[in-house]
Amino acid sequence: MNQALVGVIGGSGLYQMDALEDVQEAVINTPFGMPSDPLVIGRVHGVPVAFVARHGRGHRLLPSEVAYCANIYALKQLGVRYVLSVSAVGSLKEDFRPLDMVLPDQFIDLTRGRESTFFGRGAIAHFSMAQPVCAATADILARAVRRVLEDEPTKTSRSLALHTSGTYVCIEGPQFSTQAESHYYRSMGAGVIGMTNMPEAKLAREAQMAYSTLAMVTDFDCWHPVEAHVTASLAMANLTQNASRAQHVLAEAIRLLGAEQPISLAHSAMQNSLLTHPNAMSPETRERLAALLVGFTS
Repeated sequence: MNQALVGVIGGSGLYQMDALEDVQEAVINTPFGMPSDPLVIGRVHGVPVAFVARHGRGHRLLPSEVAYCANIYALKQLGVRYVLSVSAVGSLKEDFRPLDMVLPDQFIDLTRGRESTFFGRGAIAHFSMAQPVCAATADILARAVRRVLEDEPTKTSRSLALHTSGTYVCIEGPQFSTQAESHYYRSMGAGVIGMTNMPEAKLAREAQMAYSTLAMVTDFDCWHPVEAHVTASLAMANLTQNASRAQHVLAEAIRLLGAEQPISLAHSAMQNSLLTHPNAMSPETRERLAALLVGFTS
């Protein structure tokens, strides 16, 4: 099976990668089930890449139905070291406007009942999530966004902004927020709201992969006193406008990651997190976690 350096998780509106060359599909069964969709493996600027559509092609999976564990584990099995997650989000701040791009550096997890760890059942680990995003990978994404915005041949009706920090509050969905909830999330200091980056970011940390999110603002949720309240059609209309831009951003970020391959704290996260040594695990547990334990030393 071909290996990959970069994994791309495509969210709403991003069900394929246009820049991929030498494309192959891989149906990968993991100890945590099947991924959301067959993985598409190829190269972008010569860099090996694996792509998975988070909701499946045709958008078939609710946020609560996404195979988060299987998606991340399958990317790990392919050797991925950097994960670029693309997500549609609502804005909780006046200056985070529709069509803007945000690189969240923090998360608030308000999901319920989603499988959020690979561990348990004979293997105990406690990973730090104080800094849930890889700063080096986020910096590369920021540079890629700036390059794409500078190179755009036509200008939109207003200048699009890149916001290089912000807190992403992740709700269960599939319903959007009530107004009371939307104001509550704003009172937390959250900048954007979505339904999919948790437990994705937690699992990427457990898999020792550097994770960063390209969040594309589609709406103002429902807190704004003047702007329209979010609907699925409104969100998708704005997302469609940003989809081509996101494709160019990803291609440039992958080129930079391939050239620089920055060291991330995530790459050694297991060293200070795993409490059950592999020698103390049952053979079944070691087999289930095999891709995560490769190269691990106490």
